[in-house]
Amino acid sequence: MSDSKIPRFHLAFPVKELEKTMTFYRDLLGCKTGRSSEKWIDFDFWGHQVVAHVSPEDAGKSASNEVDGHAVPAKHFGVILEWDEFHELADRLKEHEINFVIEPYVRFEGKPGEQATMFLLDPSGNALEFKSFRDESQIFAK
Repeated sequence: MSDSKIPRFHLAFPVKELEKTMTFYRDLLGCKTGRSSEKWIDFDFWGHQVVAHVSPEDAGKSASNEVDGHAVPAKHFGVILEWDEFHELADRLKEHEINFVIEPYVRFEGKPGEQATMFLLDPSGNALEFKSFRDESQIFAK
């Protein structure tokens, strides 16, 4: 899932409760679980450690900014996937009738930085972005 040469990040984020969170991240997204308690759970998020902490009063709060005519949640996290993996995940999410904040689409088609992207919310309202670059060498292209 991850290239051992790339440092892994750690992210802790608030959720309303753990059962729906586990079902979403483990069963739908395919993240393995690690350590846990009654108040938190670790997930292997494509090789990165993300930790869901129960904090209902903080979960899912975010403003948005307009990007390409879409209201993009200002607070979000995600991962850059291989092109085929991105589309497989998009298809799986559609099969499970996930309500997208921004449906999967391709930005900058035929231009530097061409990328597929999609935004969705977890059960606590936290925004996730999954994206993929047709050419990974263009990730930071201007």
